[in-house]
Amino acid sequence: MNGCCIGNYDLCIQQYATYQLLASWWQPSCCGAVGSQPAPIDLTGYFANMQIKPYAQSTTVLYDASSDIVLGGTAGTVALTIPAGATGSFTWWAGVYDLVLTSPAGIVTRLLSGNISVCAGVSQSSIGPQYVLLPSGQAALLPSGQGVLTP
Repeated sequence: MNGCCIGNYDLCIQQYATYQLLASWWQPSCCGAVGSQPAPIDLTGYFANMQIKPYAQSTTVLYDASSDIVLGGTAGTVALTIPAGATGSFTWWAGVYDLVLTSPAGIVTRLLSGNISVCAGVSQSSIGPQYVLLPSGQAALLPSGQGVLTP
């Protein structure tokens, strides 16, 4: 990315782990009354889009995180949560992204952009079959979606 991008923020995602980012969008405070505090931008009715690509002009989308974003309305927050199952499927290790917000009036703002790196994971704790050791010493496969099996 070149130097003209505001909100340039690089991300490092751990493979097989949930990635979370919470950002807030505030009104500029340059011209308010003395002692006034900046206020959050009301994101009610906004839409968020975020794509990860190998490089800025690429047509290849490595991951579309748009459905992983929750906007916080009057609080002005943008919460990104990429699930561990998604990061576990990443087979790429670097890319670029931007997070774009579109107002109800159709005004498009690039809020954040930057590089992304993925740190290869080893443990896949929440992916694949899960086993539990029973008091009898035998291992039993847990039914899907259950965390504890009692004899």
